[in-house]
Amino acid sequence: MVWAPLGPPRTDCLTLLHIPSKDCPKMSLEWLVAWSWSLDGLRDCIATGIQSVRDCDTTAVITVACLLVLFVWYCYHVGREQPRPYVSVNSLMQAADANGLQNGYVYCQSPECVRCTHNEGLNQKLYHNLQEYAKRYSWSGMGRIHKGIREQGRYLNSRPSIQKPEVFFLPDLPTTPYFSRDAQKHDVEVLERNFQTILCEFETLYKAFSNCSLPQGWKMNSTPSGEWFTFYLVNQGVCVPRNCRKCPRTYRLLGSLRTCIGNNVFGNACISVLSPGTVITEHYGPTNIRIRCHLGLKTPNGCELVVGGEPQCWAEGRCLLFDDSFLHAAFHEGSAEDGPRVVFMVDLWHPNVAAAERQALDFIFAPGR
Repeated sequence: MVWAPLGPPRTDCLTLLHIPSKDCPKMSLEWLVAWSWSLDGLRDCIATGIQSVRDCDTTAVITVACLLVLFVWYCYHVGREQPRPYVSVNSLMQAADANGLQNGYVYCQSPECVRCTHNEGLNQKLYHNLQEYAKRYSWSGMGRIHKGIREQGRYLNSRPSIQKPEVFFLPDLPTTPYFSRDAQKHDVEVLERNFQTILCEFETLYKAFSNCSLPQGWKMNSTPSGEWFTFYLVNQGVCVPRNCRKCPRTYRLLGSLRTCIGNNVFGNACISVLSPGTVITEHYGPTNIRIRCHLGLKTPNGCELVVGGEPQCWAEGRCLLFDDSFLHAAFHEGSAEDGPRVVFMVDLWHPNVAAAERQALDFIFAPGR
């Protein structure tokens, strides 16, 4: 086999130094010609690159440059912006643990929490939120909300002791301690139809109590006697993702409710457990714009809810609707053998709050606003 070179032999400077003098002129000429070809190739490469840049679409270059400038500006703006005041579920509970719980109700003591702020500046804050909403949308249909915010102090101070919402009172709403099932018929039927689904997810959750005193996700509330536990899916308008993942079907069920309050601080959804011997003392809810719905999951004997002085009993698989801005209390006077009283609690809109008012109230009382 014979190997033949595919191209002319390499000629470099070291080789030329050892070439006999008689062949030197010939080899030098070949070397110079090869070098000239290399320069021509480099020149062509540079010219091609320059032409490519010239042929590039000017509009595209400008667009890319503008997007780059906007991106840099956005990064700078976000980096120097102060975080928006926000009351998370964890901070609420930590503050409650530090400052104590009153009457079985969580008071976070935070000046940023609209629900828990009890001072003269609250009305100004609410009126500012209403003005901001009206500028963005419309004043149409805002008469009752405007009236309520403007005269909030008078309304709350002059209310009879049987009904005194602690944060916001919407005037001219029909008041009654309990509501019939027809008040929010669709949502009541949806909840009752899915009773077994909610009950099964609760039973799975409750098994964790056999391993530790207070499993992750559960909260213990203050009571003068006994134990009251809650497992929130939505707490004051804020979804609790870790808990929702443990009750996926129940959480999805909330999305099928037409009147569920999910976008403002007055909206909650949770499983509430009362151990035997527990008393939740009399207290008021924060507002009259909602109906609190209890779907009975486990309702042993000796359990009672008293709203506005009127007692009612829960029933398994049935919804009980009431206005928690009335003075209300709950009892479980059964024995240890009876087991806990368990309800699925969800806040629904009062049926006489109009759609435009709901939208405005969601804006005014948005979590963290």
